Amino acid sequence: MSELLRVEVALALADRQQLVTVQVPAGSTIRDAVQASGIASHFPELELDELEKGIWGRRRPEDHEVRSGDRVEIYRPLVVDPREARRRRAGRSG
Repeated sequence: MSELLRVEVALALADRQQLVTVQVPAGSTIRDAVQASGIASHFPELELDELEKGIWGRRRPEDHEVRSGDRVEIYRPLVVDPREARRRRAGRSG
């Protein structure tokens, strides 16, 4: 029997967040962990396949293999470019 890895999958929007712990077989990828989590059902308005993902704050491709204890993060789309947001806060126009 294949070793099972314990992995968390997280997604946070401005108004809600979801954290799901799953067990996936050794050799599983970020994509596998996201699918196993069922997190898509909590965010039907998002196309999760199109969003960037990472592990512990570092962007990784979906085919990156996970390790036990990893926290897979699904990054929400940006509403405003961070540089533009800083300009607006500073009172400058771009």
